[in-house]
Amino acid sequence: MVFSSMIFLWIFFPIVFMGNFILYKIGNFRLVNFFLLIASLFFYAWGEPLYVFLMVFTVYCNWKLGLALEKSEHHRNKILVVTILLNLALLGWFKYAGMLVSTFCTLLGITYVMPEIPLPIGISFFTFQALSYVIDVYRGECKGQKSFSRLLLYVSFFPQLIAGPIVKYKDVEAQIEKRALTVSKTAEGIRRFSYGLGKKVLIANVLAAVADSLYGLGISEVSSPMVWVASLCYTFQIYYDFSGYSDMAIGLGKMFGFDFKENFNYPYISFSIREFWRRWHISLSSWFREYVYISLGGSRKGKLRTYRNLLLVFFLTGLWHGASWNFVFWGMFHGAFLVIERVGIGKLLEKQKILAWIYTFIVVHFGWVFFRIEDIKEGFAYLKRMVLPWRYMESGYSLFEFIDGRTLLSMGFALVGMGVFQHLSSGKIGKKLLAAEYLEIAFCTVILCFSLISLTGNTYNPFIYFRF
Repeated sequence: MVFSSMIFLWIFFPIVFMGNFILYKIGNFRLVNFFLLIASLFFYAWGEPLYVFLMVFTVYCNWKLGLALEKSEHHRNKILVVTILLNLALLGWFKYAGMLVSTFCTLLGITYVMPEIPLPIGISFFTFQALSYVIDVYRGECKGQKSFSRLLLYVSFFPQLIAGPIVKYKDVEAQIEKRALTVSKTAEGIRRFSYGLGKKVLIANVLAAVADSLYGLGISEVSSPMVWVASLCYTFQIYYDFSGYSDMAIGLGKMFGFDFKENFNYPYISFSIREFWRRWHISLSSWFREYVYISLGGSRKGKLRTYRNLLLVFFLTGLWHGASWNFVFWGMFHGAFLVIERVGIGKLLEKQKILAWIYTFIVVHFGWVFFRIEDIKEGFAYLKRMVLPWRYMESGYSLFEFIDGRTLLSMGFALVGMGVFQHLSSGKIGKKLLAAEYLEIAFCTVILCFSLISLTGNTYNPFIYFRF
C-alpha cells in the first residue's frame, strides 16, 4: 500500500485518522499507541503478509539486546557487536546474497543461478532504525525501552516504515511516550501531505512515464537529444518521487502528533557535492555520518584517513541503495568528487557560484544515469551520447512521440519547485503572499483535486525507493 493509492487515501487513512482522534479524545494514550501499532502492522502486511513477522522478529531481537546492553557492565562491546552482526546478517541475506553469489561465480567462471530471494519492502529503512536505537543505548544517548510494543511502534509506524525518513529513536523517544494532537499541527500535516502528493502524482509520475519509455528503447535506438530528455526526466523524477513521499510521511506524522526531521532541502540548488549531501536524503546521510564516518575517525586523523573514510561511507551508501554494482559505482562516483572538492576544487567553487552550481548539477545529473541503468558499461554508453551529441543524432523514433504538453508542464513545475520558488519567496512580495494563508489553502486544495483526478484516471503509479 502506497500513500498515493486510492485504497490508502479513501479507506485506510480516514479510518486510522478518525480512530486515532477518537481514542486520543477518550484520553487512553496506551490505547492510542496500540491502535497505531495494529494499523501500522496491517499497513505493512498489506504488501508483505509474511515478512511482517520478519520485521517483528528483528525488532524483538533488538529490544532484548538493547535491554541487555543497558543492564550489562562487562559485556557491552560484545552485545553491541552481536546486535550489529545480527542486523547486517538479516539485511545481507535478503538483499545482498544473490549479488555476492553472482559476483563470486562470475569471478570463478562458474555457471550457477541462485534462486531469487524476495526482498522485504523497506528492510534497509527499518534495519537502520533498529540499529540506531541499540547504538544510542550503547552510547548512553537514550534509555532502553522497557515496552516492546512501543519500540515496535517506533520501527513500524506506517508513515515512515517503508521509505523513510530514517528516524532515530532518540529524536522521537519522548513523542512515543506522550504527544499532543492539535488543530494547527493537523493543518500543517494536511498542507505538507498535499504538497507531497502533488510532487508524486503531478510531477514524478508524469516524468517517470517519459523516462521509462525512452530508457526502455535500448541504447542503440536513442539519439543524443532523447538521452538528455530521458536523463533529465529521471533526475527530476527521483527527486520529486522521494521528496514527495518524505513530505507525505512528515505530514502524516504531524497529523498523528509526531514531528519528523526534514529529509530534503532543495538539493538541486547546491553549489558543491558536499552541500548536495547536506540537502539530499538528509536522514540517510546524517545516519552514515553519525554512526559510520565519525566512528571511523571522521576528519580528525589526517587527510588520507579522511579521504578513506569518505570513500568507504559512500561505498556503503551506494550499496545501501541496492544489490547491484551500479549502485556501488554511483556511491563511489559521489565519494570521489567529495574527495576532489576537499583536495582543492572546493575553494574555487566558493568563489564562482554560477560555475559551482553548473558543476554540481552536471555531476549529480550524470550520476543518476548510473543509478538508473544497472549495466555500468551501458551507463557509459549513455553518457557518451550525452557528451558527444553530434555523433548520435539519428534514431528510428521521434522525440515528440514521447513528450507532450503535459510533460512540458510538469517539467516547468519541476524546474520552479527545485528551489527557484524558495528564493523568490524570501523577498518581500513572496513573504506577503505566504502570509496570506487563504491563498495557500486554495493552492493545496487545487493540488489535492488534480492529484486525485490524475490517480483516478491513471494506473501508472511507480515508486523508486520501495525497493530499498
